[in-house]
Amino acid sequence: MSMNLRQIEVFRAVMITGSISGASQLLFVSQPAVSRLLSHTESRVGFALFERIKGRLYATPEAKKLFREVEQVYAGVLRVNELARELGEHREGILNVVSSPSVGQMVIPQAMATFRHSHPQVKLGFQFLGYAPLVERLLNHQADLGVTILPVEHPNLDTTPLGSARLVCICPYNHPLSRRAILGADDLLAFPLVAYDRGSPFGVLVTGWFEARGQGYRTAIEVGSPQNACALVQAGAGIALVDEFSVRSWPASQLVVRPLQEAPALHANLVHSRFEPLSQIAQTFVSVLRELMHSEGFESTEPAASTLT
Repeated sequence: MSMNLRQIEVFRAVMITGSISGASQLLFVSQPAVSRLLSHTESRVGFALFERIKGRLYATPEAKKLFREVEQVYAGVLRVNELARELGEHREGILNVVSSPSVGQMVIPQAMATFRHSHPQVKLGFQFLGYAPLVERLLNHQADLGVTILPVEHPNLDTTPLGSARLVCICPYNHPLSRRAILGADDLLAFPLVAYDRGSPFGVLVTGWFEARGQGYRTAIEVGSPQNACALVQAGAGIALVDEFSVRSWPASQLVVRPLQEAPALHANLVHSRFEPLSQIAQTFVSVLRELMHSEGFESTEPAASTLT
């Protein structure tokens, strides 16, 4: 037999407090009421939830497994209550956006600042995340929009191109490479390279560019993201290959940026649920984002399924 919400509530209270008296205080009901409902719940599910030893309750292995699922239910209830509160406070709407770090450092914050000028009553939420948590947030409807430069292929998500950028080389000021207008693979080999795990998306991109020119390379410092690489180059630790989205978030006075020969393109993509139409607020924000991409020179010219979208 199934448990109803009240039985779940009582079971959780006993698990949290460890006693009938603690559960009664937590729920503001009498101890006999808690005891009766707990006994009835055990009868309905067909197995014991607690062992009673010398007047104390000890959760059975079955109860511990059940409790893990109950906690997930309560987490969902808390999200529902929080959303209801926010909707009451922000009657014009709420928009939650997630993005990959490269576009999350500059592009999304600028778009949000512009959007806020015309929609001051809309509550905005924003986080930049790694690939897996970003997709999870979208699938769980914890975010309305995602913007990523990694390919997202999921039957429940739609992907639309937003803007394109190139892989570039960055180096400190007064570096020998700063005197060249465009760089090839041979030009980089004499200098310490800040690079990525070769199995990561950026690592694959960098390795592919070198190999296409018949060159290998040695990594002096391995980092997790282009933003990490920018920080190390700015500190004078070496040179790096990064995307233009990332380097635009750094003051021009801190890094020298040079184009690469036949540099691969990267594509920022909008990602959202395939089965729920975008709200009017979300559509307006996307329009602002597209205008910003255009003004920054990132306007999309290729489909989303390219090398590193």
